[in-house]
Amino acid sequence: MEDIFHLTVGGQAGQGIKATGLTLAKIATRSGKHVYTYTGFPSLIRGGHNFTQVSVSKTSVSGPSLKNDFLIALDQKTISLHASELGKGKGLLYDSDRKYDLSLVEKETALYPVPLSKFAKEAGGSELLSNTVALGAAVYLLSGELGILKDLLKEQFGHKGDEIVNSNIQAAQKGYDFAVENFKDKQIPVLTKEENIAPKIVANGTDAVAMGAIAAGLQFAAIYPMSPISNILAVLAKYQEKYGFIYKQPEDELSAINMSLGASFAGARVMTATSGGGFALMSEGYGLAGITETPIVIVEGMRPGPATGLPTWSGQGDLRFVLHAAQGDFPRIVLAAGDAEESFHLAMQAFNLAEKYQTAVVLLIDKNICEDDQSITPFDASSYEVNRGKMLFEKSDNYERYKLEEDGVSTRTVPGVGNYFIGNSDEHNPVGIDSEETEDANSQMRKRMKKLETCKSQDMQPPKLYGPENADITVVSWGSNKGSILEAMKQLPNVNYLHISWLNPFPDEAVKQVLSKARHIVNVECNYSAALAGLIREKTGIEIADHLLKYDGRPIFPEEIVEKMKGVTL
Repeated sequence: MEDIFHLTVGGQAGQGIKATGLTLAKIATRSGKHVYTYTGFPSLIRGGHNFTQVSVSKTSVSGPSLKNDFLIALDQKTISLHASELGKGKGLLYDSDRKYDLSLVEKETALYPVPLSKFAKEAGGSELLSNTVALGAAVYLLSGELGILKDLLKEQFGHKGDEIVNSNIQAAQKGYDFAVENFKDKQIPVLTKEENIAPKIVANGTDAVAMGAIAAGLQFAAIYPMSPISNILAVLAKYQEKYGFIYKQPEDELSAINMSLGASFAGARVMTATSGGGFALMSEGYGLAGITETPIVIVEGMRPGPATGLPTWSGQGDLRFVLHAAQGDFPRIVLAAGDAEESFHLAMQAFNLAEKYQTAVVLLIDKNICEDDQSITPFDASSYEVNRGKMLFEKSDNYERYKLEEDGVSTRTVPGVGNYFIGNSDEHNPVGIDSEETEDANSQMRKRMKKLETCKSQDMQPPKLYGPENADITVVSWGSNKGSILEAMKQLPNVNYLHISWLNPFPDEAVKQVLSKARHIVNVECNYSAALAGLIREKTGIEIADHLLKYDGRPIFPEEIVEKMKGVTL
């Protein structure tokens, strides 16, 4: 991981910390580099320590780091909390207009004092521009091009008018010029522009889910804002007019799922999204989708619980919850993305699966996936084909909405075409009339559950094995741990990694085939109960005894994985 440069910018909420980090990531991407950002912030409206780490590399980078090579400190707390992450000879850029305690900083650290507050006031009359001054200085110190930064500032603030754009450009120029004058021989070759740059975008998981939904033909979405999925709302609201779908922000999560089910019943392709607490409120609607066989895509952005838990941090404690939420048995398809690119493609796939099998499809993403940006080849949906399943848009004689079928999937219809049936939350006969007869109860339950068998044989994708087919250690995991594991594997030649993205139906045979021949298995998860390992034991009979578990809301870092693997005794 030595070819990766890790830079962190830190300060208080309101100082534009995430925006500063994202701008640096975009500069690096437009210079031909690969980036990954990791953002941390407390659950406060104002104040509290915020930071964004930007990892930059000429080659791929997919995870954060416990170490930093460069620190931009917009307040004292950033120095107090992150100075220990700087190794010998690394760099610290800070506001020379303020008195900072630098006693925690290694003596060999290169110091870059810049009058951020002074230049910010000169450029726009407000210290809010301190982050832009710091950006200008950092661009020079990291051998970047000021022109790229200026273009980004125009794009970011253009809608606010020329005055805001010009004050930001002036602030960046002042920081850059000061660095040129005072740190002329101290440049670090990080943002130097590469030749033959392949086009890349910078996106996170919520961007990807929203774009995947639009690409899949989304027609209606009802979403109540809740961390960490709220950016899905922002993207959908921005593009609903352009792409011709309806986005509705209801009063709560109960309304969100029930409005979405109503729109789906009327024939629309629908989605809702929430976090664990909101999904708890949706559980009754979740079961309603199962018994009425109404398609719906539910995006569940995981964070630590129970209750409010750690609302702005990440976790993977909701797996068993979504697999068993709502009373009784009904088919539910559960997918889990490992990064932004998977989020895009699984979101598209979820819409086809929901309509083909007429049931709820849950896409699990966690806070790290939701909010950590990374450079990605532009998403390609050209091969995607909309599959609406068994859908009837004209009148059919003797129509039976819940007709018994070998594959478990009956033919849907839409209101207004003359196909009459009853749809409610009670068990029913093939027409939909309430029935408590043994024959109807048994046959309808078997029909619905048959969908999972059909899905498993026709659509389920096997888990992906990274690294050598035969290795000393096999890591098994899911979700955003993927990026850190792949980073760690750059230092671990005798380790392979089984990444599982289908959780129900479960690819038991494929998982069993890989794990049964593994010399040593390590399960890696961000929860207390090792939920995936328990699911593997349930489905395959393989019990994993060695775990790396973390549940403090922070990601599992590559360094922690390397340390764990080095401690394994074969």
